This record gives sequence, structure tokens and C-alpha cells, in this order.
Amino acid sequence: MDTIIVTEKGNHPAVSSLGTRVISPGEYIRSTEYLLKSTKNIVNLCDEYDYQSTGYYISLLAEARGQKVIPSVNIMIDFKLPSLIRGDAEDFDKMIQQALESVTTDTVELLVFFGMSAQPQFSKLGQLLFQLYQAPILKAVFNKRTKWQLSSLKPGTLDELKNGENDAAFQVAYQNYLLNKKVTSKQFIRKKYDLGILVNPEEPVPPSDPAAIKNFVSAAENQGFNVHFIGKNDFNKLIQLDALFIRETTQVNHHTYRFARKAEYEGIPVIDDPVSILKCSNKVYLQDLLKSQGIGVPNSEVYIKSSKQILPELGFPIILKTPDGAFSKGVKKVTNQQEFDLQLKAFFQHSELVIGQQFMPTEYDWRVGIIGGKPLYVCKYYMARDHWQIINWAGKESRRFGKSETFAIDDVPRALISTAINSSKLIGNGLYGVDIKEVDGKFYVIEINDNPSIDSGVEDKVGKKAVYNTIIQHILHLIEQ
Repeated sequence: MDTIIVTEKGNHPAVSSLGTRVISPGEYIRSTEYLLKSTKNIVNLCDEYDYQSTGYYISLLAEARGQKVIPSVNIMIDFKLPSLIRGDAEDFDKMIQQALESVTTDTVELLVFFGMSAQPQFSKLGQLLFQLYQAPILKAVFNKRTKWQLSSLKPGTLDELKNGENDAAFQVAYQNYLLNKKVTSKQFIRKKYDLGILVNPEEPVPPSDPAAIKNFVSAAENQGFNVHFIGKNDFNKLIQLDALFIRETTQVNHHTYRFARKAEYEGIPVIDDPVSILKCSNKVYLQDLLKSQGIGVPNSEVYIKSSKQILPELGFPIILKTPDGAFSKGVKKVTNQQEFDLQLKAFFQHSELVIGQQFMPTEYDWRVGIIGGKPLYVCKYYMARDHWQIINWAGKESRRFGKSETFAIDDVPRALISTAINSSKLIGNGLYGVDIKEVDGKFYVIEINDNPSIDSGVEDKVGKKAVYNTIIQHILHLIEQ
């Protein structure tokens, strides 16, 4: 006994004359006869495939008994994930458009039996759908807007045969299935995981430029990911993802942190993780953390809003920083007590604490990219023209950023790399950019960024595709751990 059909409709004419044994779900569940190894293939034609339905348990038991079953439990679950179905359809958009280009209506309903379309003109499309979702009967709906899109894909039942209208087509498809005829093309292989990339197209200085984002997508697709771009309004899509990669500037009181926290709660690997965002977003915390662990940092002091009078001990000039500033914002240089008092008052409008830091003038800052505790890239960011920071927000756009250089990791001082690695380990095991000043051969950590910039032609200038591949490999490792 190689194949049996399990259905509540054993007397249906489409299956009763096939020459294959047809049994009820109760028979399959209770009879020890179907525990035998001679039962190799199960065709599950039950009326429902929902979770914990009778049809669900038939496939579940078949898999437990080591029998080949169609549809599998995994496929049943997949039908409940519309984003997965849409993602698969997007991968084969060209074939879908070609298959439906001659259709003059705005809607097409397609029945597929074991990979054979009940409408012969859509045979290739039927084969594709069966390759992705192997169920005996599939019911697909395509709608045309600006182009054809798969709007619905569901498993069908024998009721879809409509009073014998499609019995013959179903029987031919079944016989072909038994004969192991090739009804699908092996080139169509579903990607294994879904990666969400959180971006904000309106962000003036995003962590990655469009060319870098394109490189991330290419690296992810080559390593088995479907890539989905999501925005701040796509919070409900998180649970449909296998991993989340945040490429929008992160802040604690912000949707980026809420996305990271929700992903962590759902057990979804995320870069940046919420703990890293919390730690890196607060310069007061970072300063204390680095100093307590013996990491070289500029001299600093913390000013409290409730203090009656503040007289800095560092001497002028002083760098004043709000705890949660990013991209050189919330950072000001003051050169005397009057400037100090005015700037401190302005910062105290938004924060109870402000950090003062020793001014260490240098021609450039080092940035060491770290992923999973290992160096990823090394750059020098030079100060903007006629300015003391690498970004001059008050300058003309063409002169806003200083130039940069990128180096091979083996060509820079080992002490620089070890300082960056040791600093990042205090935060976590994710993706970080460690900003370091070099003064008289000594290295001082200025800050650690949980969401470091990775732009095409800058951070990837030496490592090229390896920069993107390494980050995606790290995400893949997190998923498979």
C-alpha cells in the first residue's frame, strides 16, 4: 500500500474512482494498519487545514509516522502568513506578469490541482504555486492594479470542483502526481528567512545611503533571506519576520527603540538590540562605564540641573554634550564662563544632566566598526573645513562633512583595534562604531555608536562586499543559534 487519500468525502466522484484507497480521518487516526511502513504517501484532502483541525492532525500524525504527506504541517502554517506569500510572489513577479499579460479583466481566480492548472493557459503559473505551496488543491486570486499581484492564496477542498465541473482535470493531475511527473521547476527555491530592514526615507542623514542599503539587500538575498523594507507604521509586521535590521538613527524615546524592544520580546534577533540602544544613547552612562573599566577617555564631569551654581573644573574650552545627542548634534564647544552658562541653560531645557568633556583637538577621529566582537572596518573621519567636528551642521551643505579615509584592519595600530574591541564588549555583541581620538600615541574613546554609519564608498571602501556579507552572516548566526 503506497498511497492513501484521507478525506471526509470518500464518496466524492473525483476520488472514488481513482483506484487509490480512500479512508476517513477517523480510520487513519485509529487504525493500526496505517502505522505500517507500507503506507508511504498520504494525500490529505480534509475539509479544513486550520491549526488543530482534523486536517492539521492528519498531516501531523503522518509526519510523526515517517510518511510523506501533502500538504505538510509547515505548508498549513505558511498559509496563515500573508507576508510570506506576498514575498514569494514578489520573487517571481516577472513570471506572474508574463502569465497574465493577455488577461483583459482585473481579477483572475485560479484553481490548481497537484501543480496542474484547471485553466491550461496558466499552466506555468500553476506549477510555480505548487512548487512554493504543495497542497492537493490551491485557490489563487490575482488582482491587477498598476500590475498583477497575488492577493490571496488558500488551500482548496473537494468542494472547489463544483459539482463535477473539474473532476476530470483533478483526476488527470492526481495520476500525473502519482507517476512523479515533473509538475514543477527546480529553479524555484524559496528563501529560508525573512529579514526586515527598518528605514526612514525622510531622514536627512541616515546610517546608510541608498547604495549601501542596496548592497545589504543583495548580501541578504544571496544568503537566503527575503528582504522587506518596513517603516515606523509597520509595527504589526514584526512577528512575521525572522530578524530585524535597524537602519534608521536610533533613540530611546523613539519608535526605533520600540521596534527593537518588541523584536526582543518576540524572540526575533535584532540589530540594534534594545540594551545596546539604551547604553549607547546615553553619554553619561558611557563615560562612567568606560572609566570604571579602565578604558581611556577624555577627562569629564557631569553637571546637574538642580545645582545652584556650576563652575567647571576642566578649564576652557569645554565640550558640552546632551546625554542622547547623535551625529554631532547636541554637542557644543564653549570657550568661557558666559558661553558655558548660556549653553548649559539651553541643554537643561531637555535634560536633567549634561556632560562636560575635555577638549582634545585632533585633525581626525578614528572609527572602528565592530560586529560580533570582531573588527569590521577602520576609518579616519577628518574634521569639517574650519570646524572642530567631523560634521558642521551650520556650514554649507557642500562643506558640511570632512573627508574620510578607510584602512585595512592589519594596517592600523593594534592598540587601536584592541581599544575598540574591549570597549564594544562592554555594550554587547552587536554592530558598533567606536569613535576614538589618538593623542601622542594614546587612544581615547569618545563614544560608542550602536547604529554606526555604513555608506557606500566610505566604510566599505576597503572591505567592499565583505562588510555587508559579514553583517548579514552575523544576523543569520543569531537566527540559527
